[in-house]
Amino acid sequence: MSVKDFNLEHIFDCGQCFRWERQADGSYTGLASGTQPVNISFSPRENDEYSGEIAISNAGGSDPEGFWSSYLDLKRDYGGIKAELSANDPVMAKAVEFGQGIRILQQDKWETLISFIISQNNNIKRIKGCISALCENFGKPAGEHMGREFFEFPEAAALAALSEEDLAPCRLGYRAKYIVETAKAVSKDNCEKLYSLGGSSGEEAFGYLTGLSGVGPKVARCIMLFSMGNHGSFPVDVWVRQAMSSLYGIDKGSAKAMTEYAEREFGAYGGVAQQYLFYYMKSLQIRGKK
Repeated sequence: MSVKDFNLEHIFDCGQCFRWERQADGSYTGLASGTQPVNISFSPRENDEYSGEIAISNAGGSDPEGFWSSYLDLKRDYGGIKAELSANDPVMAKAVEFGQGIRILQQDKWETLISFIISQNNNIKRIKGCISALCENFGKPAGEHMGREFFEFPEAAALAALSEEDLAPCRLGYRAKYIVETAKAVSKDNCEKLYSLGGSSGEEAFGYLTGLSGVGPKVARCIMLFSMGNHGSFPVDVWVRQAMSSLYGIDKGSAKAMTEYAEREFGAYGGVAQQYLFYYMKSLQIRGKK
């Protein structure tokens, strides 16, 4: 598949997903909910490192190209989005330069809900470990690929039947209670309400999600952005809080002021802007810059 405005590292290491692992050759191996494990590689063009060809090994199903095109959000014009966000905002222009290949994945709603409950007050390495343990202990086998066995994300009904003690091997801490209670709530209607929510149901989705155990405003906005197609959703995590404070001069203690700024200045692409800021701030931290 041909694509532009694309970079695997930017996409899979910008905090939006936790079941993909970078390989020595720069490709990524993992799976989306309901798929068999795959390896995704990207070959950039000689004159443009963000344009090129995507290759996906072991992709199955009746329409694998259609599925992965949707999952990777390949049909959206990110070049246009970047131009619009950067036009009158030199700070955003710098952030975009660092994360030019970011695309917002279209992930499964249930998996994203539980993943971001686990993400609270947690680092990415530990989040990945917790989710991997959850899948290995309570998910169905998803097949083998590249010498590794994979497991599906556990169904809501499966987790609803567990106790906090059953989840002890996953080392979830206080989050175990949230997961069991949320699984019970969501599985009451077999996830119908959760899966009915989408990009046009922002207020309804936010109200439903924040009514679930362990889901506050930040987690709700992450779920809306990464699985419900709500690209205006602007989650304020520690990295974004730091970026909005140091780069835009907004009071570090006011997530509300940051959200209002994003709604006013970034509009329908607030979530995409959030990812550029997240990746930019994290990159600056890693490089030891201020």
